[in-house]
Amino acid sequence: MVGGIGAAIIEQPPLGVNELRPAAPAGLEGWSWYKQPMALIESVPNVSEGRRPEVVERIALAVRGVVGVRLLDVSSDPSHNRSVLTMVGEAAALKEAVLALFEVAIAAIDLRTHTGEHPRIGAVDVVPFVPLEGATMADCVALAKEAASEVARRFQLPVFLYEEAASGSSRRRLEDIRRGQFEGLATKMASPDWQPDYGPPSPHPSAGAVAIGARGLLIAYNINLATDRLDIAKAIAAVVRHSGGGLPFVKAIGVALKSRGIVQVSMNLTNYRETSMRQVFEAVAREAATRGVAVLESEVVGLVPAAALAGTTVQALQLAAFDSTQLLEERLRQRPM
Repeated sequence: MVGGIGAAIIEQPPLGVNELRPAAPAGLEGWSWYKQPMALIESVPNVSEGRRPEVVERIALAVRGVVGVRLLDVSSDPSHNRSVLTMVGEAAALKEAVLALFEVAIAAIDLRTHTGEHPRIGAVDVVPFVPLEGATMADCVALAKEAASEVARRFQLPVFLYEEAASGSSRRRLEDIRRGQFEGLATKMASPDWQPDYGPPSPHPSAGAVAIGARGLLIAYNINLATDRLDIAKAIAAVVRHSGGGLPFVKAIGVALKSRGIVQVSMNLTNYRETSMRQVFEAVAREAATRGVAVLESEVVGLVPAAALAGTTVQALQLAAFDSTQLLEERLRQRPM
């Protein structure tokens, strides 16, 4: 991976070091690794392509080609037909990397022929900015708005701001923006209530629209069930998600993994300190058991802060193919390739 940030990493401390600069957010203990202060921001673009590795690699190469940005991880899922890229850098470089990503993705992805289990409104579906060390949420909101303006201008793409960058409460939640998906986007945007924050008033013909915003650290966490009954996965998702009266800070949907003949409860954990991965796993396992179904395994998509695994183990969560390289702190410590 190419980027200027990795060269500044020195004397890497062990996980759990408690010497923090005041700007370091909770949950990132031990991240004072940089000789020179910098406002380090994470971005986690989700693109609607998970079945053509050559396209995903071209998108990744575009990001790697931006000096000052480090691409930490690329995770693709063919059933969801979606890839998640995790990158870090300072604001100006991250903005350039995001624009480079859009350039490739919009040219390569046509949602008119796209299928997949994950809801989406765009070829590049969502681009969040997350404050790490030395950065604030206000920094990320400003970056989200700058990037949104330039994406709309350069690519003639409608942009909706979400979460902390949202222009109103009705647009704060990503699931509300995404409701109706690409197929229903033209009808949705015909309403005055759903005009974009930036860009044209109707969807891009092949690339749809995009949500760009600012948020805290999020864990994409999936639990696979030993059944092919989608109704069971959807029922469990409805019980455990916050909007249905379930666990706080949990968003969940039920999806079919047709290539494996199983179903999945696919979740976003938006505050792992208040609702832990272990609590979520136990809740899903309990609901599955009441329906006579076992948990096959769970998985993390992308990277996870080490603090999210405090008080539990990989074995207890039945995490599949998980190792220390999926820890955000560990990946930051590695030299760029």
